[in-house]
Amino acid sequence: MGHRVRKAVFPVGGMGTRFLPATKAMPKEMLPVVDKPLIQYAVEEAAAAGVEHFIFVTGRGKNALEDHFDYAPELERLLEERHKDEALDAVRGFMPRSGQISYTRQTEPLGLGHAVWCARHLVGGEPFAVILPDDLILSDVPVLKQMADVYDGLGGGHLVAAQDVLLEHTQRYGILDVETDDGRLVKAKGLVEKPAPSEAPSTLSIIGRYILDPVVFSPLDRKMRGAGGEIQLTDALAVTLSVVPFHGLRFEGVRFDCGDKVGFLQANVAFALKRPDLADDVRVALRDLVC
Repeated sequence: MGHRVRKAVFPVGGMGTRFLPATKAMPKEMLPVVDKPLIQYAVEEAAAAGVEHFIFVTGRGKNALEDHFDYAPELERLLEERHKDEALDAVRGFMPRSGQISYTRQTEPLGLGHAVWCARHLVGGEPFAVILPDDLILSDVPVLKQMADVYDGLGGGHLVAAQDVLLEHTQRYGILDVETDDGRLVKAKGLVEKPAPSEAPSTLSIIGRYILDPVVFSPLDRKMRGAGGEIQLTDALAVTLSVVPFHGLRFEGVRFDCGDKVGFLQANVAFALKRPDLADDVRVALRDLVC
């Protein structure tokens, strides 16, 4: 099988309470950054890394997300009749082929580890990616592609996207206990979920991109409760450190936390400024607002 990453898991079962009332009837993953929903950015990033099977771990009220990755015959016919070719390309261009998307339900909100565990039968016994759509990253090379290229040379194990954070923010993240560090690739000897600044082994945090060995499902099967009473993915990874190697990659790009209102607004501005069709007008609009 080798170490090629063919499958990606998207944990999208959360309620999105921080964005109420916008997310009362709409999945938070469908919130648009400029003109594209967060989940579409995530799927396109996975596809750019060579992923062929997209696995969504959903919950109640996620029908709009499923419909987004389905064909819309009436809309497409209307766009064709009106010769709106650009809009038609936008609707069709990101669509995975039939059979490339699978859905499974997380019936209880028991944490990220539990969401990943729910996908175990669809993943099978091969390395797989996990993408958290809330973490949107603006980069020239998609972050999962950066990771997949590095993973090819590691010989397996776990690889996570890593970013240095302020010491006072360590209690928001999973933090790596670093063994070796060449400035880009880190080998970790441990990790701690949301440590207090005084107890953090480093300031190198895990953000929402993972390439994982399926050995992680073994501790997840035990449904150990960790921080917040949830089944934490980082706890399961820590248990497997003696079994497979664990690395963190300092990725190239700017990460936006779109689970946070300010981060979401920053992402909209940053992505708009990267668009040739919008950048000039957005700069003018921003000047008018802040001056």
